[in-house]
Amino acid sequence: MKNIVFGLFAVVLMFAGQAQAYPGMQKQGEKEIQSSVDQISVLPKPFPIEAVPFKDSQGKPVDFSQYKGKVIMVNMWATWCPPCVRELPAISRFSDKIGSEEFEVLPVSIDLDGNKQVEPFLKSLGMENFTTYYDKEQSLSDVFPLDTIPATFILNRDGELIAFVRTFVDWDDDKAVTLIKGFLEQTQSQ
Repeated sequence: MKNIVFGLFAVVLMFAGQAQAYPGMQKQGEKEIQSSVDQISVLPKPFPIEAVPFKDSQGKPVDFSQYKGKVIMVNMWATWCPPCVRELPAISRFSDKIGSEEFEVLPVSIDLDGNKQVEPFLKSLGMENFTTYYDKEQSLSDVFPLDTIPATFILNRDGELIAFVRTFVDWDDDKAVTLIKGFLEQTQSQ
């Protein structure tokens, strides 16, 4: 009986480790990371994402369908998350570097007090002109795993997930620009 229970337990553990939200999220073989950009996982094929609403600074609903035709970089962050805060200035600079009409950066705060908490925080960082969105209800957890932040999800022009990373990325790294420009060129030719 012990062997049967142990065998069932082993099978459950084996399959529990395989449960993933998107194709391509399975743990990849160990590879040498030379840049934080190398941690971005590119999916083998685009994965459809539901247009779940979040809010702008005025409290109006926004969703990804409003950005159809653009490559979108959604960055989930919070004021209480040190790596998120460290990433924000680089995300702002990154958006300026790409500077394309076909690319949109959507930082989305999951802080419970929304803009009441975030706006003074951004001002204290000297980033009062930084545009962020809000998802204090964490509605986006319906389409993105939000158990780890910062997390960045990249969507193609059709609003499908094409890449993600669930950790800090140095967006000042030139490899990040190369990656996004590659996505822009790739989706233009399709």
